[in-house]
Amino acid sequence: MLAQGYQFEPGFVLDHLPELGEGLLRTLAISAVGMAGALVVGVVLGAVSALRVPVLRQLVRGYVEVFRNTPLLVQIFFLYFALPDVGIQLSGFTVGWLALLLWGGAYNVENFRAGFEAVERGYVEACRALGFSAAAAFRQTNLPLGMRIALPSVTNILISVFKNSSFMIAISYPELTETAVGIVAVSFRVFEMFLAIGIIYLGLVWLMSLGAGAVERRFAIPGGH
Repeated sequence: MLAQGYQFEPGFVLDHLPELGEGLLRTLAISAVGMAGALVVGVVLGAVSALRVPVLRQLVRGYVEVFRNTPLLVQIFFLYFALPDVGIQLSGFTVGWLALLLWGGAYNVENFRAGFEAVERGYVEACRALGFSAAAAFRQTNLPLGMRIALPSVTNILISVFKNSSFMIAISYPELTETAVGIVAVSFRVFEMFLAIGIIYLGLVWLMSLGAGAVERRFAIPGGH
């Protein structure tokens, strides 16, 4: 029994596991697409930025500035509520993964750009001396080595993308948090429900962190710090 006579009922959570399971699947779906997209966007646009491609580099800089310097919640509202005013109607699922992709991608662009530019210049010069073009030298040296350098910061952003999926409650997309809020609205079992989803998020983030750590160790540059 908790303070003020509150009766803790763990069985309440068990009774609602099917609903929470459905919400969790939706969370995992938009998170998976968002994380994969943020990874691809980060690599491609990070390379564009590191290679200093004319015009495209400025466009990438603009994208990064917009999405890193505006709240994710504002971005979600824009995609879901503002775009229909100009004839673009997106489903809650599409807004979910797209918002996460654009937000995570903007941060990953800078992570990968920094990783690519951190590769020792001597490696690139050796490739150029062998007759490789600038693009080919980048592909052979900066790309594989820079991705390894950027890996720790990138994995942190991908974990944040997963956690930020809970922001989709703002558009009533029935992911895990929105599902829990809906259950609370009719049952008033606030403590049990939010304790349960807190444990779920904590467990999943812990597993992701373990996986990220294993990947980082597997692809760490020998002799690196």
